Amino acid sequence: MSVPAPVPVPRQRTDSSAAAGPETCAPVTAGPEAAAEGAPGPGGGLTLLVIEDDPAGTTFATPELPEGAEGAGSRVRIRTARNLTEAERLLTDDIDCILVDLALPGAADDEGLGPLRHVLRLAPRHAVLALAAEGDGERAAAAVRVGAQDYLHRDELDGRLLSRAIRYAVERKRADIAQRQLTESRLRAQENARLERGLLPTPLLEGSDLRFSARYRPGRSRALLGGDFYDTVRTPDGTVHAMIGDVCGHGPDEAALGVELRIAWRALTLAGLCGDRLLSTLQQVLEHERESEEIFATLCTVDITPDGRRAGICLAGHPSPLITRGGRAARLLPYQEGGPALGLLPRARWPRREVELGGSWSLMMYTDGLIEGRAGPDTRQRLGEEGMVEMINAQLEAGLRGDDLLAAAVARVRELNGGELTDDVAVLLLGRGG
Repeated sequence: MSVPAPVPVPRQRTDSSAAAGPETCAPVTAGPEAAAEGAPGPGGGLTLLVIEDDPAGTTFATPELPEGAEGAGSRVRIRTARNLTEAERLLTDDIDCILVDLALPGAADDEGLGPLRHVLRLAPRHAVLALAAEGDGERAAAAVRVGAQDYLHRDELDGRLLSRAIRYAVERKRADIAQRQLTESRLRAQENARLERGLLPTPLLEGSDLRFSARYRPGRSRALLGGDFYDTVRTPDGTVHAMIGDVCGHGPDEAALGVELRIAWRALTLAGLCGDRLLSTLQQVLEHERESEEIFATLCTVDITPDGRRAGICLAGHPSPLITRGGRAARLLPYQEGGPALGLLPRARWPRREVELGGSWSLMMYTDGLIEGRAGPDTRQRLGEEGMVEMINAQLEAGLRGDDLLAAAVARVRELNGGELTDDVAVLLLGRGG
């Protein structure tokens, strides 16, 4: 069956669209090549923005497909603009592709691609085609080098070629964007891994027979760090010092302050400070570095004697550690003798309390993100310290220890909460013996 002769696209304007240019919806020939590409839009429909001095000429006449022909019903909506200013008003999210006449008047450059460069800056996520005159192949190729997906020669243009070029350009642009996003994601992951190695602590326990495990999960989506922080070091006298803390808030400023406090704690500990003297100095660091006087931090410090049988504990507004001895059930250490959070009271004091650990024990330090989630997806009740102790004992009875215990604890807290936790979570586990 023969194809009817091309007819010009009418240059219709109404009062509401006179400034923006007409929009037509014309069937275009979509041959087997185009059908193999798949229709990017619903039902194969695409919207093309044409930027040309005379878009109502015969250039964009679109012949009607014969009934039953392959690709019939595939339609391209055409919007026309006579200059770049008009095109900018017409450029909306439903535009799939832009066809730019390289002969369009505009800002001059060495290659005569000023209008095209302007469109590429204006629509970085849209597919762009260049329209060149016959014999202007050099400038057409330059258009592809600067960012156009393809070019078309004006004298060779017909409905079938236009439909195929639009679909190829849209798919090529989508592939380019997906590849760029994949590359950016890979680079971001590599950068985050380097940052994590630099910001999260490496425990200094060389020469100690204590076991160490830790788990960290920031509450903010895609964040590397939250306001929680922890560290563990062994001083030359054989004492093992451990710390875990929590800066109020969840933003990047709080995360940065947490890193500063952790580094300051490590430096002060290696310098020989402990207990009240150390916490008093950390409070001074906090007061100098915080963004506002409302910012405070909770802290729990533990120093374990070289023989591993006794420990000194200081609490600054922080939850008390969980201990299990000789394979018995875990329980919370008493916390009545703790002091206030850092940054709340000037000249505050933090008493150091000694605890007998014994020959075989495990000590778990944690931030409140572990206990402030819900006790179940269908309740508003918080898990709390008692619920956490019950959960940990169930996992101990199941034979979980070390990293497996902490991973299971964090996973179980998320499960009980019915989804992702909003607060940061840090858990640190030290142990000795069987």
